[in-house]
Amino acid sequence: MGPILIALLSFGLRLWNLGLPKKTVFDEVYYVDGARDYLLHGVELTGKSAEFIVHPPVGKWCIALGIKLFGDNEFGWRIAGAFAGAITIYLIGRIAYRLFHSKPLATLASLLMALDGLHLVHSRTALLDLFLTLFILLALHAWLKEHYWRSGLWFGLALGSKWSAAYFLIVFAALALYNDRHRLQTWGSLLPRRFMQFAIVPVTVYVATWTGWFASSNGWDRTWASSDSFWKFIPAPLRSLWHYHAEMLNFHTGLTEKHSYQANPWSWLIMGRPTSFFYETPKTCGAKTCSQEVLALGTPFLWWAATLALAAVIGFWLTAKYRRESDRVATFILAGVAAGYLPWFLFQKRTVFSFYAIVFEPFMILALVYCANKFLRERPWPRNRKLIVALVVLAIAWNFFYFLPLFNGTVITYDQWYDRMWLPSWI
Repeated sequence: MGPILIALLSFGLRLWNLGLPKKTVFDEVYYVDGARDYLLHGVELTGKSAEFIVHPPVGKWCIALGIKLFGDNEFGWRIAGAFAGAITIYLIGRIAYRLFHSKPLATLASLLMALDGLHLVHSRTALLDLFLTLFILLALHAWLKEHYWRSGLWFGLALGSKWSAAYFLIVFAALALYNDRHRLQTWGSLLPRRFMQFAIVPVTVYVATWTGWFASSNGWDRTWASSDSFWKFIPAPLRSLWHYHAEMLNFHTGLTEKHSYQANPWSWLIMGRPTSFFYETPKTCGAKTCSQEVLALGTPFLWWAATLALAAVIGFWLTAKYRRESDRVATFILAGVAAGYLPWFLFQKRTVFSFYAIVFEPFMILALVYCANKFLRERPWPRNRKLIVALVVLAIAWNFFYFLPLFNGTVITYDQWYDRMWLPSWI
């Protein structure tokens, strides 16, 4: 009940003034427009012409569902993200319970996720990354139970939200095969099954997410294969989709345009350069100068502590004394961080932002819970260990509510805003 209660309370916080700001913020301008097109045409258009898009459809279909149910307004745009945020808070608790077999630690995991500002901002914004995170967590919850068919389905929907899900699919498919090493006598039957579960199922689901594009003659490059003389044995729509994806890949690898809030992955863990989604200077706040901002900033105390915890998990994993007991849990945590974080270091010239860190944040949370579990269970440690953990959580909670005006776009005085700019790189 702990994760359920925390998820419900957090959902209320996400609904509070969800319609503010009263305009699209950051990349909402692209994804809300795409969601409208899906509702009207099943494919994205500019006027009546095909529109080149660079992300697959699933996340925008989620936004479209919110618009369909609650109207084409700020609340309708963002409600799907609020639901996704609440569900991910619950799921991290379920995953923590699977890993640690402890209800208090499962509750702690959900609580820490609920106290993160980056997660709250994503939950109140119509972007794609939180839907990616949701489907990744669903896939890994099934993966932990070795329900690999279901895991493959969720991975397919994650790929249909953002391509970066492919790193998680590759890493955890490899990890599943590694876990099968003790079943060598059955590998003859296991390998084809794993190939179906982690290749055929996700790819089939992914292709199915493009149904609107297949059903329309107006999609970008939809009829490209009519002029192509190669690979005639492959259906023309699939050849057209392949060509379209090649163009999308060229866009992503060639995106080097400078942006004032781009941030090198080296700074993500410590929130060195958070992304400002929205900033205005309203007229009324009881002071001469006012500020209103939506800043995609992870709760600093939480992320700084999680960075130290991640280093500790790496140390435990590498230390032979702990390998036998902690290998499975530590490996899972480090695999998630590696899949969500390390690939971005390969794109040093690409324009990237720190809010991409939301997809591996759950594993940073699990690293904190892992260290809390070690601290509470192993000696020699100070007395009143539970009190010490509680004080750390209280400090994180205070830090979260201190920065809350920057997470939900509350109008405050300029001095109050400036007091929260702890690092010069946050401005």
